[in-house]
Amino acid sequence: MAYYENVGKVAYEGSQSQNPFAFKFYNADEVVMGKKMSEHLKFAMAYWHTLTAEGSDPFGATTAVRPWHSYSGIDLAKARVEAGFEFMDKMGLEYFCFHDIDITPEGSSLKEFFANIDTIVDLIESNMKSSGKKLLWNTANMFTNPRFVHGAASTCNADVYAHAAAQIKKGLEVGKRLGGENYVFWGGREGYMSLLNTDMKLEQDNIARMFHMAVDYAKEIGFDAQFLIEPKPKEPTKHQYDFDAATTISFLQKYDLAKHFKLNLEANHATLAGHTFEHELRVARINGMLGSLDANQGDMLLGWDTDEFPVNVYDATLTLYEVLQNDGLGKGGINFDAKVRRDSFEADDLFLAHIAGMDTYAKGLKVAAKLIEDRAFEKVIEERYSSFSEGIGADVVAGKTTLASLAEYAMNNETPRANKSGRQEHLQSILNQYIYG
Repeated sequence: MAYYENVGKVAYEGSQSQNPFAFKFYNADEVVMGKKMSEHLKFAMAYWHTLTAEGSDPFGATTAVRPWHSYSGIDLAKARVEAGFEFMDKMGLEYFCFHDIDITPEGSSLKEFFANIDTIVDLIESNMKSSGKKLLWNTANMFTNPRFVHGAASTCNADVYAHAAAQIKKGLEVGKRLGGENYVFWGGREGYMSLLNTDMKLEQDNIARMFHMAVDYAKEIGFDAQFLIEPKPKEPTKHQYDFDAATTISFLQKYDLAKHFKLNLEANHATLAGHTFEHELRVARINGMLGSLDANQGDMLLGWDTDEFPVNVYDATLTLYEVLQNDGLGKGGINFDAKVRRDSFEADDLFLAHIAGMDTYAKGLKVAAKLIEDRAFEKVIEERYSSFSEGIGADVVAGKTTLASLAEYAMNNETPRANKSGRQEHLQSILNQYIYG
């Protein structure tokens, strides 16, 4: 059956098009910096927000009207698979992502849950073969069920820890079967509410032990996906151990895991950490840890993870600037971890929202590519740090100086060379010129 009868395949029609169900900037075959736009922008459908989100919030019941609402149980899960692949086909999305509980009911036991997963994975695999769609990443939801009230890998309950391990083991097996290019670890409750009842060292040690076991099992079954960790600073816990990119990288380095993992970074999580998205991307990039993106944005007037579709071209430009400077995302991609607003409740709104997000990133890609091609910022940065390319500065960079030699240099140069303006506002105006030009 067709689930979206009102919408055909979404095509590129250009910036002057008045068709709401057409791309204005995203042209999959357009070549940007030597690669097709679709290669730069490996867009993925988020199973949870697109197919299972119902529009509820802390103050109101569900509002979403979906063509699969006549089904329930395992039949509902099957209908969502069919609807998801139809949606990806019409949107031109090559990839998708999911948590284990997104695709099927949990049932009353692990045995039933895993049997349900196998049933739906059979259907997903069949649709992947017929459509050519690919799994960008999958993961285990170890935060929704009440058993994870104290965390999963960071729990104080060893039986819950074992349950989490079982879900990860199953997730890795599913990822291998479906040819997942990445596997994400998202610690939705891996943190604490109060230090008064928390053994922080044990919790972090146990998280590291779980990661090492996952690395070992992936090798055992021949699953060669890129492992990713998705940082998040707070909500639902007061503090999450994977607070931001820098904190997560430090954790991975401490526990000898950095060679096995990269980061899946989300724009709205950067906001919650008090950072810009480009800051998080830069930290990951310069440390060789930039792996994949969750594309969304938060509402700056609201203090929680609102997961709105990205429509800010300024932010998208700086995002893609970092991605291009990183020479792409490797096995990673751009997952729309974004949900339509509660009052955008019709099924057609799913298309309109994804079109807006894809167009925004396409525009950002083209602007970022032009900035890099023109070396608009690189020239300024090189000039600003030019004192470290010659003389005493070059000696510092080469590791040829000591505190004593620098002190001697300073004593003999009582009047340092004059500082120059950073011209921040001018650079911001250049960025605006590229965006609006």
